[in-house]
Order: sequence, then C-alpha cells, then structure tokens
Amino acid sequence: MNVVIVESAAKAKAINKYLGSGFKVIASFGHVRDLPSKDGSVEPANDFAMHWSSDDDRSRKVMREITEAVRKADKLILATDPDREGEAISWHILELLNEKKALKKGTPVERVTFNAVTKQSVLDAMKAPREIDAPLVEAYLARRALDYLVGFTLSPVLWRKLPGAASAGRVQSVVLRLICDRELEIEKFRTDEYWTILARLATAKAEEFEARLHAIDGGRLDRLAIKNEASASAIKAAVDGRAFEVVSVEKQARKRNPYAPFSTSTLQMDASRRLGFSAKQTMQVAQRLYEGVDLDGETVGLITYMRTDGVTIIPEAIAQIRRQIESDFGRRYVAPFIRDYKAKAKNAQEAHEAIRPTDVTRRPQDVTRYLDRDQARLYELIWKRAVASQMASADVEQTTADIDVKGADGKRYGFRATGSVIQFDGFLKLYEEGRDDRQRAIEKGKEDKSGDEDDQSRLPALSGGERLTPRTIDTNQHFTQPPARFTESSIVKRMEELGIGRPSTYASTMGTLVDRKYVRMEKKQIVPEDKGRLVTAFLERFFSRYVEYDFTASLEEKLDLISDHKLAWKEVLREFWREFMEAVEGTKELKVSEVLDALNDLLGPHIFPDKGDGSNPRTCPKCGIGTLSLKISRGNGAFVGCSNYASETSPCRYTRQLSQSGDGPDSGLVDGRVLGVDPTSGEEVTIRTGRFGTYLQLGEAKSKDEKPKRSSLPKGWDPATIDIERALMLLNLPREVGPHPEDGEMINAGLGRYGPYVQHGKRYANVESIEDVFTIGINRAVTVLAEKAAGKGGRFGRGQAQRDVLKDLGEHPEFGGKMEILNGRYGPYISHNKVFANVPRGKEPAEVTSAEAVLLLAERAAKGPSKGKPKKTSGGKPKAAADKTDAAPAPRKAAAKSAPKKKAGTRSAPKKDAAE
Repeated sequence: MNVVIVESAAKAKAINKYLGSGFKVIASFGHVRDLPSKDGSVEPANDFAMHWSSDDDRSRKVMREITEAVRKADKLILATDPDREGEAISWHILELLNEKKALKKGTPVERVTFNAVTKQSVLDAMKAPREIDAPLVEAYLARRALDYLVGFTLSPVLWRKLPGAASAGRVQSVVLRLICDRELEIEKFRTDEYWTILARLATAKAEEFEARLHAIDGGRLDRLAIKNEASASAIKAAVDGRAFEVVSVEKQARKRNPYAPFSTSTLQMDASRRLGFSAKQTMQVAQRLYEGVDLDGETVGLITYMRTDGVTIIPEAIAQIRRQIESDFGRRYVAPFIRDYKAKAKNAQEAHEAIRPTDVTRRPQDVTRYLDRDQARLYELIWKRAVASQMASADVEQTTADIDVKGADGKRYGFRATGSVIQFDGFLKLYEEGRDDRQRAIEKGKEDKSGDEDDQSRLPALSGGERLTPRTIDTNQHFTQPPARFTESSIVKRMEELGIGRPSTYASTMGTLVDRKYVRMEKKQIVPEDKGRLVTAFLERFFSRYVEYDFTASLEEKLDLISDHKLAWKEVLREFWREFMEAVEGTKELKVSEVLDALNDLLGPHIFPDKGDGSNPRTCPKCGIGTLSLKISRGNGAFVGCSNYASETSPCRYTRQLSQSGDGPDSGLVDGRVLGVDPTSGEEVTIRTGRFGTYLQLGEAKSKDEKPKRSSLPKGWDPATIDIERALMLLNLPREVGPHPEDGEMINAGLGRYGPYVQHGKRYANVESIEDVFTIGINRAVTVLAEKAAGKGGRFGRGQAQRDVLKDLGEHPEFGGKMEILNGRYGPYISHNKVFANVPRGKEPAEVTSAEAVLLLAERAAKGPSKGKPKKTSGGKPKAAADKTDAAPAPRKAAAKSAPKKKAGTRSAPKKDAAE
C-alpha cells in the first residue's frame, strides 16, 4: 500500500478515485505544527533554533492517522501543494515521522506536485517524483522566523510605549503605512477650480458632434488654465456665433492587445472590480474550484493552482485554447502567433503556471449548474481571461479633428474633437478588464475626461477647410480630485508593484489590519482608523527603516534568493536581527511623553486641522488657555485632551476623540453645543465628544462626587442633526413600560452595554432596535420576556428556542447537518454541529454562500477550541483564535469559561488556506 499525503479532504477524495485501491490518500488539513504564540519559539542566540508544536487536537489526530498508515506503507508520497507552503507542510510531516521513527528502513519517500486536480495531471505527477526542495523549505523557515521575531519583539514595544496598540508585523505594518500615507495625501490635498469650454458643432449635413477648447493663439491650454467662471464666460462670448473651420483631420489605426492570463494578484484585483469580491473571498472560492467539484459523479478540479505569480501557460493548454477560439468565434479571432507573457510585478517568481481552466472545453455555461453563484462567476472570469489571452488584438481607428475659430476679441481659439471606432473587436468580443477608480470618477462627472484615450464617440466625416456651425457653447465647472483611497483591488496592485509581501499573503494581511481595528472598510474603500495612524506614526518615527517600502521589498528579494539557493537563510536572519535589535534597544529609555510629543508633530494636520481663521488649532476650545495634545489611556488608547487636564488650580476636563476632520460621524461637530433646556430640571442639554465618542449631557457637575447625567448616542444617530426632543428621550432612559401582569413589578426599557433591552427584575431580553425602547408596550414586552425565559439562553440572548436565523445555508456537503447564519450577541455567525464561525467583517449575511460557509467553518475548526472566553474584535465580534499572519497576537486578556468544543469527527480545511 502506498500512502499519499495531500492537504484537503476534497483533494483526497478526488485523488483516491484517480489512483485506485493500491493507494491510501490522507488529508493533512494544512500545517500539522507551527511556532507557538509565546516567547522563545525562535532563539536568535541559539543559531535561530525554532521550536515547533502541534498543540491542537486536530493536528495530533491527523498525525496519528498518518503515522499509523505510514508504519504499514510500502511507499510515502508527499503530494501537498506546489508552492512554498506546500513544500513546508511536506517537510514538517516528514520531520515528525522521522522523530517518531514511523518509516520502516528503506521505505522510499517521494515528493510529487501537480498544478491541477485532474486525473491526467495527477498520474503524470506520480511518474515524475523528486526529493523535498531544501532551498524552498529554507526560504519558508527564514520567512516564518522573521515574521515571528518582528511580531514578538516589536509588538511589546508598542504596548509599552503606545498603550492601546495591538501589534506590529513585518509586512502588515508596511501595508498600513501605505494606507495611512494615502490618507495624509488626501487630507493635504487642496481642491482647485477649473473650467472647460465645450462647443457643440454641426456639419453642412446637420451631423452634430462635440469639440473641446484646447488652445488659444497657438498656445496649448493645460487642464487648469481657465480658473474661474468669469474667464470661461469671456471665452464663450468671444466664440459664440463665430465661424468654425476644420484645420486638419488625422486618423490613426492602433491595436489593443489582450491581457495576460490571471496570476493570484490580478485575479484578486479583477474579482474585486467586477464581482465585488474581497481578496479573501476570491481565494476561498478559487480554492474550491481548484480542489474539485462534482460533475455527474466525478470530482474534477476546474482551474489550475490559484497561488501563483506566473503568467505563462503550458503549450498543450495554449493549443487547446486556440482550438476553442476558432471553434467558438472563427479563425480570424485566433491570434496570428502564440502570445508569450512575462510578469511585470517586482520580485515575480514564474515557477508556476497562470490560473487557467483545466479543460477549456468546459465552458462557463456548461458547468454553471454544478456550481454555486460565486463559483460560477469566478470560473467565468478565469475562463474568459485565459481564452482572451490568445485571441487577436482589437483594431481601433482613432480620429482627431483640429478646429479653428477667430474670436470677437481677435484671438484665435483652437478646438479639438476626438473619437474612436472599433473596426475589429478581437479579444474585446469576450473580455475587457474591470474599470479603475479614475474611470469611475469620470463616469460620475467628478472629473473631466479630456485626453481619455478610450473615448468611444464616433465623429462624422470631416475634411480640412470645412465650415461648421456652432449649435451651443457650454462652460463647465470642474474641481480637481484628491487621490482615491485604496480599495482591496488597488492596494493589492500597489503591494505587487512595490514587491511587498507575496500574492498568497495579500488577503491575510488585509484581514489582520481589519481585525486589529487599524483600518475599516467603508463603501469598499480602505480607511485608516486613528489607532492605525498612531501606530504608523510611531513606527515611522522610531523604526523608520522597517516600514520603508524599499527595505521591505529588498528583504523579499533576499527571501526569494534563498529559495533559489543563492543565499544562506541563517545569514539573512543574522544580518536582519543585528540591526533590528539595535533599533529596539534605542527605544528602551524612551518616555511615553516623548512619544506623544513626536506624534503631535507627525499627526498635527490630522489631529489638529487648520480652522481657516488664522487661530491656533491647538488652543483648547473650552478654557481658551490650555494646549491640546495627545494623551494615552491604557484601557482605551489615545485621545486628545487639554494640557490643563490635571491642573490643581484651574483644571480643564476637555477631551475628544482624535479625528475632527474628514467624513466621520463626528465631523464638524461643535463640542458643547447646546440643544435646548430640559423643562423638568431647567438645565441645558449639550452634545459633547469624549474619548469614547459622542454623548449627551444634562447640566454640569455640581461637585467632584456628583456627575451629570449622560447618554451615549446610539449607532446610526447623527450628532449633527439630533434635536432636543430626541436627546431628552435618551437622557430619560430607562423608561417605565408598565407593571408585569403576573407580579406587578415594573418592566423597564433601556439602552445597555449589549444594546436595547426590556427588563423585569433580574431578567433582561433584547429588543430589535433603539426605537422599540421608546415605543414598546406592555403586551409586547411581556411576550419578549416570556420568549427569553423559554429559550433559557444567556443574559441577553433569545436562547435556542427563539434563535434569530438570518439565513439557512442548507446541509453541509461533506458531513451533513444543517448550516445556518444566526444573529449572535457580537454579530452574525455561521453554525454547524457546534462549530461556530464569524461572518467576515463587511460581508452581509445574505451574501454568504454555502461554499464560503463550508470554508469558514473548516477554518474555524482547524484552529481548535478556544482557550477561554472568545475575545472581542472590532464591531464587538468574538475573535476565534490568534491570527497566523506576520503579526504577533494582541495582548491577551484573562480567560473566562471555555467556548463550545468542536464536535468529535468534524473535519476542517487546511490551516494554510485559512491563513492565506
């Protein structure tokens, strides 16, 4: 019996069928061991010794199964994925088997790789075994050691010097800097007004077209040349009603060539632009397409391996693609030569093929019925891009007409009309790449499209000397736009351009930044949180070398050289560690006050924006004497406070959150604004900002021991528009609903830590919204409380009898049992057989597919049971387990009661898949 090790259950099931009864295929479910999340897992003083551990039950169970099978095996075949992580998994398994002395003397060990889960690919791979690639493993070890050492060395420095910070990481922190630098560009941007002149002209045949003013007296106008309405109106008056004459007409033929087939990064970009997928979602769906789907009883991988930065396709596949093009579109649409592509990305490793269909004759419309909606859409995108890459170029005729008019003011004004016509559509018949941020801005009318090469308007036939009649002369106002915030698509593109990280880590890096509350997703844009900006400013000031783009890219190049056997991995570690520790040692005597002074300077434009009236933006708005400065709260991070905050003679308690600019919920809020007077007490009701957000306050403190009544603003309430009536409704909570009919004890409705509720004695039950708190009657309140009692759930839960099911996902395709999305205390989560996985942040529950749910559940199960009470992440959701990315875990809090254990026998997906 030959034992074959792969990574996932889906691959094991398919490959077992391909190989037959003489083989036993076992899934490792990703990595079987890892560096423990504690100090000492890597020892620089001991020649960078690395101490691995298989702590979770799943890993131990898998290794027991593999060990028992290998003891009886005639041959061990390691068939994990064909990349660095796959090579590392094979190496780890072999190391553990050798430690256990599980391999009989003389038992052959082979390493095989295949790029597609198809019968032919697997059988061909079995005929070409090799040994484990030692340099590739060394590159993995170096990368893993670096990520661990940076995270577990730099993060404690952050915790000591910048309380409230979560973690730092080798790649994570550099990507965060990219996002924060872009935000700073946006904040510093100053909008310029400019105007354009557009003439609608007609030929003698009454054919109309538009031409744009581009020159005056022979001098070309730049985009901002016409600065105001007065100038634009003067030009309009000068040319309106005058004789326009065509000076020249130039026609130019050009070709548009197809795009290269997808690599990991370009797939993530285009799936984001065209399908609205996050990078993580793209990789999850692609994983399912690669591992195989059931086609009439046969499990077949539909695409090749999806973690690659190569853009080449093997000759056999190219030949098949070209035959398919001729069959579907005709000979003319086949490129006259075989197109050979080269990766443009910095540090690209082209050892693997591009992402393509395993069999191009499986057209999207032929397999859609076997796939869920997301799988079908992504497969169609991959199929079209791969096929289009070998199609003929599109032929485009571009026409430029220059038109002259003598103005009433004696000046000569030059207008230009451009248009293009697609003479032959070529690859455009099948595929065109998604549109970028600038194109969307043009479509929305925010920016003029002068100079846009892809103007698809058609011009009438024009000739030199032809007279034209002006129909209208329009003046149009425009404003320059700041750089667009990064989207997941554009940040991946920028990371690739700079050579930061590897394609397989892009999704997990973004996930870590969101989980750490360093950034948030807002209308698909990545917005840095204040916490993220503080961490970036700290690192730029005190660890600038380690967040430099060139340094990070050069380190990636060294890691790639290790995999090419051109550098010794431990030598790279020694060089890095020596310089890194010098930087860490330099911060030991650094005081928190020195850190805050530096951050005040670095973040001044963001924290203390110019008021525009010439006054000092750092003068305290409450006392008028003190100076505003960053302050640190160990439990809640940074806030802005008055320098007289702790003054014994004239204390000023003014505080606010960091950001007072941009488009956040508190933007433009005047702290201390009076909303009105409470008719009962006669005291003023004011709206204020503090370190914890916006709140309402009734009156002022009468003594140190007697605090005024306050109420936080519920989510969704706009502080700029709240009125006195709504404010008093909040300040008067809890509200008495009425006596309970059974015991006469009062039922109250209020707003608490876990949201709106009704309360009877010691029993609490959530209600749907804050509006219910103000409107709920006695009958409904009694019913809600009764439902809570019947459910026997947690304090604020509805219990199992009244679960809030947001979506029924059907049966688990592999293990059976219902999968559901439930509304939990900390947000929506997926439930299956006592395994619970959070719905990804920014993802609507209704959008989660069954395939995604299976992967999320497997990812959660792979991490094993929680070591205590689930931690909260941004948005209040519980954190399932420590992230296995390039960052150290956030500071741990005290553990409470254990989370539910995974049901015995439940399998899980590879850890590598979850991490990447």
